[in-house]
Amino acid sequence: MKNIYRLTETIFEKFSNVATAILGNSITFIIALAMITYFLSSKAFYEQETHHMIRDIIHSVTFITLFIIQKSFNKFAALLHLKVNELVASHEPASNAVIHAEGKTEHEITQLSKEYIIDLAEQKKEEEEVKI
Repeated sequence: MKNIYRLTETIFEKFSNVATAILGNSITFIIALAMITYFLSSKAFYEQETHHMIRDIIHSVTFITLFIIQKSFNKFAALLHLKVNELVASHEPASNAVIHAEGKTEHEITQLSKEYIIDLAEQKKEEEEVKI
């Protein structure tokens, strides 16, 4: 079962990368804009059956594109978390409590945020005292 999942994930990852490259291209946008302009200016568009067919195609492509965009965003977010974790781990004075913060609950993140605010306020007081 794990092998089937890995194979499916690998295939979807490759498909997602190719689709993202194609859909994110300016030429694809120009082609889509030209197609929309053509359909809106043709008399065939205003026929009921053609209108429904075009609507169904657009809905299908939009639905599939939603999953591709979500996959790309998940990959981007995971890479961003990894890079931030690496920066936090490499900086000695930094607290390691924020490593893997994406796995924490909202309450835990709020508590962590409050602790940072208190710590920053104390650091600022110490800096001001040193200046005086």
